[in-house]
Amino acid sequence: MSWRSLSQADQTSQGFEEGFFNLQKRPIEIYVFVDPLCPECWSLEPFIKKLTLEYGRYFKIRPILSGSLTTWQRSHSEKPENLKRQWDQTTSLTGMCCDGDVWIENPVHSPLSTALAVKAAEFQGKKSGMRFLRKVQEYVFLEKQDVSKEEILVECAEKSHIDVEEFKRDLHSETAKRALQDDMKLRQEMEVDETPTIVIFNESEEDAGLKITGLYEYHIYVKVLKDMLQQNPAPSLKPSLEEFMNQYRFVANKEIAVVYDWTEKEARREMRKLVLKQKVQEIPVKHGVFWEYIR
Repeated sequence: MSWRSLSQADQTSQGFEEGFFNLQKRPIEIYVFVDPLCPECWSLEPFIKKLTLEYGRYFKIRPILSGSLTTWQRSHSEKPENLKRQWDQTTSLTGMCCDGDVWIENPVHSPLSTALAVKAAEFQGKKSGMRFLRKVQEYVFLEKQDVSKEEILVECAEKSHIDVEEFKRDLHSETAKRALQDDMKLRQEMEVDETPTIVIFNESEEDAGLKITGLYEYHIYVKVLKDMLQQNPAPSLKPSLEEFMNQYRFVANKEIAVVYDWTEKEARREMRKLVLKQKVQEIPVKHGVFWEYIR
């Protein structure tokens, strides 16, 4: 398995022509390597939402847990103060709230348990796994919860609307351990050393895939996708703001701003119109605002 790096793709300047695609096949497969406790992975969320809404007809997305067993088996080796500083810096750079106080007040004691829980949720389907992962991220980055405690993980399962009893059975199963080992094996095969990392393949081409490590501006992800498609497709029309909220239920003001190409001030102004219509409610967090759909 091989790939080009982002820098190589970015140096390629070529024209794209729209051609025929069987969109039912979704020719692109995107592997997104994430760690539930990685603030940069959390900060990737606005771009994943926007890419899915605009170009999701061309790709399938496959989240992969990225980490080593040794790092997951022990608590973070860094000092809590350093982790807090790192999370707070990520917030200031990306606009996605990461409350670093969790490492001082309520640190995650077993990252391995968190990773296994995500794999257990995935047994109920990819969408269930993604909803659960998102809920875990909300709990740790916004609510400062120890997302390795079983009672917290069960609460995340309940709020993700998955089968809780099935989740409890799978949580401690050998199947979940094997699934996590498969993710670690894939990480090694694709030589993924950092999170977040995205690896993109065109299933209809034998050319190398393309690996993107770290966070970039949104237009870079679009350019890479078009490079892999060898086309220049127009983005799909985005849903109305109310439809978007109905679909995602709980989102950051930053996510809305990115998806709709607004400033955060403009996003807040538009969301307050939905507040007046009693469609959403504002949820203040340490750094910024989230919005919850209530109807």
